[in-house]
Formats: sequence, C-alpha cells, structure tokens
Amino acid sequence: MTDTWRQLDRMVRTQLEARDIRDPRVLEAFRSIDRARFVPPERRREAYGDHPVGIGRGQTISQPYIVALMTQALDLAGDQRVLEIGTGSGYQTAMLARLAAQVYTIEVHAALQQRARAVLDALGFHNVHYRVGDGRAGWPEEAPFDRILCAAAAEQVPPAWIDQLADGGVLVTPVGGGLAQTLTRLEKRGGEVHRRDFCPCRFVPLVGEDRQT
Repeated sequence: MTDTWRQLDRMVRTQLEARDIRDPRVLEAFRSIDRARFVPPERRREAYGDHPVGIGRGQTISQPYIVALMTQALDLAGDQRVLEIGTGSGYQTAMLARLAAQVYTIEVHAALQQRARAVLDALGFHNVHYRVGDGRAGWPEEAPFDRILCAAAAEQVPPAWIDQLADGGVLVTPVGGGLAQTLTRLEKRGGEVHRRDFCPCRFVPLVGEDRQT
C-alpha cells in the first residue's frame, strides 16, 4: 500500500463519503486518479486538501468534494457522450473520461489545455477530444450530448448548451455571479428543462475569448 494510495483513500473517506458521495464508480475513480498529477509542482503538498488550488491564468482545480458532487449529479453509466466546458487542470476531465464513453472538452486558455492534455495522455486517457475556444458556444458539430458539465459560473446558462443537450440529458453547472452562485442540475425532458439547485458555491467566472486574461 503506497503513501499516495493512503492519501487518496483518506481524501475519499473524509471528504467524499463523509459528505454523502455514494456512487461506487465515482468513489473508485477518486481513489484511482491521483489529484497530485494535476496540481502545479510547487503546490503538490496541497493536492489532497479540502479546498481548491490555483493552477494559473486565474483558474483553479476545484475542491475534491465539489468535483465529486458534480460528477455524481451527472449520473454517468459509462456509455454517455459528455461535453465539458473548461478543461482547466484536467482533473475533472479525467473523472469524466473514466466514467463516460467520450469526453469533448473546451478550454479558452490554450496553455492550460496543453498542460492538461499532456497529463491525460500520460495517464492513458484516449477517449478525450480537445478544443481551444469559447466554451459558451459549446461544440455544435458534435452535438447532441448526453451530459454537459461546466466548472465556471455564468450569470445565466448559455442557450447553446441547452440546444446541444440531448433529450433526457443532464447539465450540471454553477449559476450566478460574484458570491451569489448556486450549483445547479438541469435535465431536459420532452423539450422542457427541469432545474434542481444543490447548494451555494463559489467558482471562477466563465469567460470567453473576448475576456481572456
């Protein structure tokens, strides 16, 4: 039993299982994918902490619990096509790639996606498709998607995401601005969108190519 496995197991037990993350596939993924691989080298000591970690460009790798909560809310069975808005560190991408059939991930910051892709390739994830661009537009030529996930907050859900969500599909994203954000699950059924709010949250803002920093 390695020290890394012990730290991952402790992270799962104290941060996820203790907060009602129950999906066994999600828990197994968190035990098998080392979060430290996705954290900048100078911040590796924070990799298993119960908090987000900065990765540059004003972006973060989200708190493990939030990543798990959003992943569990997608209800992935292994055969779905998933659109991810914001590759970021690639940690959430890895979870999706482990639990879904195909992942289409968009990142506005080319350098971040390049770094994330190098890690994901090294870990053997070959079911991920990459695009650098404005995530607010989605990926129309690959739509519809069974699941959509965004780990950045917009005041309103971009209409393109709803349009590109398959009937019966699920979208999980923070909605709101500043400190008034809510983690939200949208399900599209018969052309209607049904919304369920989870909890208050705090994410970096969703930006497009016109607002890069």
